Amino acid sequence: MKQVSKSDIDEKFGKILREFRVKKGLTQEQLSEKLGISLKYISRIENGNNGIKTQTLIKYINILGFTPNTIYKDFIENKDVKYDIELAETICSLPKGKKEFIKNILPALVDFEPDDKNNEDINKEK
Repeated sequence: MKQVSKSDIDEKFGKILREFRVKKGLTQEQLSEKLGISLKYISRIENGNNGIKTQTLIKYINILGFTPNTIYKDFIENKDVKYDIELAETICSLPKGKKEFIKNILPALVDFEPDDKNNEDINKEK
């Protein structure tokens, strides 16, 4: 397993959080007010000079509207987890109507039992 340093994580988180803030059209000052944290702290986070508290990360996610997978995915090496993240990202990228369709057919897929019990797990094929 590849060793990931705290500074690697802080830099990646900062870059992603900055990108989502900019996409949302917020200045650091506006985000500071919404999050209830100092402008200096936001700057340090976005520049990768500071770690982020879990409570602050949750506030960021709620205000900027991204999934936790977005921020963690580059650090995940487990192929089954990566597959699940890719699947979730694909679904998240769909228009709302298609998401609703998938949500409505999921119960049927969960209960579905294929005729061929010898089918391989799709994750093992990747």
